[in-house]
Amino acid sequence: MGIKERREREKQATRQLILDAARELFVNEGYEAVTMRRVAEKIEYSATAIYVHFKDKAALIRELCAHDFLRFAETLNKVARVQDPMERLRKLGRAYIAFAQEHPTTYRLLFMQRHPPDFEDADHGGIQQGNPEQDAYAFLHKMVKEAKDAGCFKPEHQDVDLVSQLLWGGLHGLVSLHVVMKDDNWLTLRPLGKSAEVMLDLLLGGLSRPPSGTTRAR
Repeated sequence: MGIKERREREKQATRQLILDAARELFVNEGYEAVTMRRVAEKIEYSATAIYVHFKDKAALIRELCAHDFLRFAETLNKVARVQDPMERLRKLGRAYIAFAQEHPTTYRLLFMQRHPPDFEDADHGGIQQGNPEQDAYAFLHKMVKEAKDAGCFKPEHQDVDLVSQLLWGGLHGLVSLHVVMKDDNWLTLRPLGKSAEVMLDLLLGGLSRPPSGTTRAR
């Protein structure tokens, strides 16, 4: 490995170290409370060294969220090869829960933290809104639309955005409950994976059109 390649590798390693420290601090202390100096102290660097990589705190959180949203979208996209539309949605739900369990700090940053006021006006680090390969909601929306177009849903459940948001909201609610109440002595939570399976059964079962040739019990 040449000098140039080694320096680039070291630079990327340092950036990743900064991002990992910032993620933890933003989640635990809140965006407003965290300073660039605080991030530097976390990794035992000087504040000047941090500014070599990120011009300010806004640039830092934009890159951090862009990095994590892309990783989240890539995880969900792995179910795209499943042929059956409803089974694909079920596996998508399982992938969502697995990501939250494996990367709880990242999940909290993306979906349980208030982002800075100008965050939505930024370019999100180059993430293309509406691109299913980069935008997780666009991917969910695409999967729901394909299920609808295949005739999987009841006639009264044809609003793709509504169905997408119901599925997301149900699973997000479970994850949030486990994040917020996991150390609460008054409540013994059932395992998240088991609860998610029941939630998926209820949501997908309630949305699904009965198989042809069956009659609904009165």
